[in-house]
Amino acid sequence: MTNREEKMKMFCFQCQETAGNKGCTIMGVCGKKAVTANLQDLLIYTLKGISILREKLSLEDRLKNKELHEKVDYFIVNSLFITITNSNFDDEAIKKAILLGINLREELKNILKLKSSHDSTLFKIKTLDEMITKAQEVSVLNTINEDIRSLRELTIYGLKGMAAYYEHARNLKFENPEIVMFIEKALSATLNDKLTVPELINLVLEIGKYGVDAMALLDSANTKTFGNPEISKVSIGVRSNPGILISGHDLNDIHQLLEQTKDMGIDIYTHSEMLPANYYPELKKYPHLAGNYGNAWWKQKEEFETFNGPIVFTTNCIVPPKAEASYKDRVFTTNASGYPGWKRIKINPDGTKDFSEVIEIAKNCKVPIAIEEGSIVGGFAHNQVVQLADKIVEAIKSGAIKKFYVMGGCDGRMKSREYYTKFAKNLSKDTIILTAGCAKYRYNKLNLGDINGIPRVLDAGQCNDSYSLVLIALKLKELFNLESINDLPIVYNIAWYEQKAVIVLLALLHLGIKNIHVGPTIPAFLSQNVLNVLIEKLNLGTISTVNEDIKNF
Repeated sequence: MTNREEKMKMFCFQCQETAGNKGCTIMGVCGKKAVTANLQDLLIYTLKGISILREKLSLEDRLKNKELHEKVDYFIVNSLFITITNSNFDDEAIKKAILLGINLREELKNILKLKSSHDSTLFKIKTLDEMITKAQEVSVLNTINEDIRSLRELTIYGLKGMAAYYEHARNLKFENPEIVMFIEKALSATLNDKLTVPELINLVLEIGKYGVDAMALLDSANTKTFGNPEISKVSIGVRSNPGILISGHDLNDIHQLLEQTKDMGIDIYTHSEMLPANYYPELKKYPHLAGNYGNAWWKQKEEFETFNGPIVFTTNCIVPPKAEASYKDRVFTTNASGYPGWKRIKINPDGTKDFSEVIEIAKNCKVPIAIEEGSIVGGFAHNQVVQLADKIVEAIKSGAIKKFYVMGGCDGRMKSREYYTKFAKNLSKDTIILTAGCAKYRYNKLNLGDINGIPRVLDAGQCNDSYSLVLIALKLKELFNLESINDLPIVYNIAWYEQKAVIVLLALLHLGIKNIHVGPTIPAFLSQNVLNVLIEKLNLGTISTVNEDIKNF
């Protein structure tokens, strides 16, 4: 093996599909190449260095250099988002981010009047080879103690998920400086060799607290900007106009796209996690919001072919296309997402997006090919469900509803995820499924009926809307005057895939929710000792078979 090939090794175990449930070492199951993995590792390391410097600065220092610190805030949050699974595969974009981070770090050092640190080699990095060499020095595996490594990575992955939600709120001009300051504190802690396992476990649970804060901030941003989600029937068929398909999670982007395509004879379709955009009154009012096209993210290779029009990725959930894919020249990215060769959405001087190039392509495209027909119902976020509270309480008291199953989280490619479809089908007819995230695509198109007019699948929205599910549970606790949320007839059977699911899990643990079951596998980044602590303290468990789990639950 040559030196160059040796340098191109990787190690990544941040997602549920990691090879052998141990770690990807040659190429990511997600399609991420070794060089991309190395660059993302180095970007995270750059963030850690910046965070150590930011912790030395007082609030007064930050206010004196407000413009610089706003840049640094955005850089930290966006860079964490860049490294989420399936978010950014563009090596040039990641290299550019690393070099920007190094320059920001030097600006902070100048403010602090610090000389070059022991890691001055980082400032000298310019070439790809230098970046890969440095990335190998700061690899995940360089933390020898398995339990410390596990907790450091759990910390990083929780922060990645938190940053994703925070960025969406920030894009709508909703911010909370305390969340960013905590992110810096936690990033710095992953370089502190003095921290013990118990101290790191406490840090992980503290991440859950700020995860709740980030999801609450985003909930506020979305609802104050676009109104509270409403129960909505969403078409899954097609119309007779050319269309633009928008994927990801950023509601600010779809709002701008809808505004720029008014009265143009172009329909806008949501894809995957953008489905809940159809529930918000300020987005629903656009008559050319045509509905949802397709299913969860992992089916996009086939569905993008039949859509015929341009596709916009506002965030992660990209699947690398085949070389011969017909759609590869009509895909655009924005925010933290990226893929080599795909065009970027232009940013105007005032920070708004310019979708004109996407629109021009759409005008000359064929109408989407229908891949299904009919409609699905969603919009059961906390405000809407609270309005149904009396009806739900009555159904519980009468015995019509015996149990709730929270089945939020992520979907994925593995055959083992058929478990969730079978699980939903086999639940007794006196149960309700509460869901959020793309995990719902495993059962949201099944005909599971209703209970006294209440649909048996209540979709609260995107993965960040798991916060809604907690608020619903807290409202039920209040209505039944219970001491603990764990006294409710609610079972948590969560599917995970990437780091936004990690922050949701940590948020639930922070709120004291116990007996959470995670599947289809336990995260590879949890060492056995760390897993044992979570099992003993919080009764965290995994899934087995559908019949056994339904019996035990």
